[in-house]
Amino acid sequence: MAALKYAGLEDTDSEEELPPGWEERTTKDGWVYYANHLEEKTQWEHPKSGKRKRVAGDLPYGWEQETDENGQVYFVDHINKRTTYLDPRLAFTVEDNPVKPTTRQKYDGNSTAMEILQGRDLSGKVVVITGANSGIGFETAKSLALHGACVILACRSLARGNDAVQRILGEWHKAKVEAMTLDLASLQSVQHFAEAFKSKNLPLHILICNAAVFGAPWSLTEDGLESTFQVNHLGHFYLVQLLEDVLRQSSPARVVVVSSESHRFTEIKDSSGKLDFSLLSPSKKEYWAMLAYNRSKLCNILFSNELNRRLSPHGVTSNSVHPGNMIYSSIHRNWWVYTLLFTLARPFTKSM
Repeated sequence: MAALKYAGLEDTDSEEELPPGWEERTTKDGWVYYANHLEEKTQWEHPKSGKRKRVAGDLPYGWEQETDENGQVYFVDHINKRTTYLDPRLAFTVEDNPVKPTTRQKYDGNSTAMEILQGRDLSGKVVVITGANSGIGFETAKSLALHGACVILACRSLARGNDAVQRILGEWHKAKVEAMTLDLASLQSVQHFAEAFKSKNLPLHILICNAAVFGAPWSLTEDGLESTFQVNHLGHFYLVQLLEDVLRQSSPARVVVVSSESHRFTEIKDSSGKLDFSLLSPSKKEYWAMLAYNRSKLCNILFSNELNRRLSPHGVTSNSVHPGNMIYSSIHRNWWVYTLLFTLARPFTKSM
């Protein structure tokens, strides 16, 4: 009650009091979480009731939400010239999903795609997934197809794509899945894929840019560009441009770009701090496979952010996603050293 009194909201019908050492806080988007200062941990559920809550309504007049240098949300009361880490709306919280209190709300490293999609009906949704014949792409395609979506597996090898289709049909013979040829190392192939897809006169609700190469030796594509850069980023960039009109017509739609936390360990600036685009498609002499991969993943995120800024007003959202550290898949196949490292890390990573 003292905290609410400080926030100017002492007359409330707040939830039950917290145990000693606990504090109620909010995230930027209004979800309530609880900090245990004695054990130095946080959780979403109220420590007594087990309920989840979120704040309701706008901030009171004169209040503003800010973020400190550590990313912690705090609130400024401009009228009384004071700041607090306590959200003044905490007196007016609402229960999260009170109708179905047993529904799982939190997912972690042990969650599977099938668990997350449980209860969802994706009938009528059309999905395109690049690199969908193996790894993360295949598991994504299978999970979406088993929940009713019409999924197109865009693969470099049509034979491997058709094999993946048969594996999905083996789990559910009514699944709507199809393989189409898409080689991201060829801009002409990207164009042909887009034209072939448009000829089907289908909507496009979800486009997942998943295909990637990792640790590949230096080589140039038929378009004269370094292969890691073109396959991981430029090919997807071109694909989205060619399908943008279909995405807009199908809104609400979304683009998902599979990136990586490794984007943090690179730069596309020269020693003077200026953008150096020659780093994106370097010569053989200046090529390092890991840096090339990291730069392509940085391009993924920059592209996704800008795409969301441009298309979200038209009903098309874009998000980039880090799928997890050292997930064991065939992406390591280009060099035996990477295969060894991934094999050693396999017991500590999430399975496909």
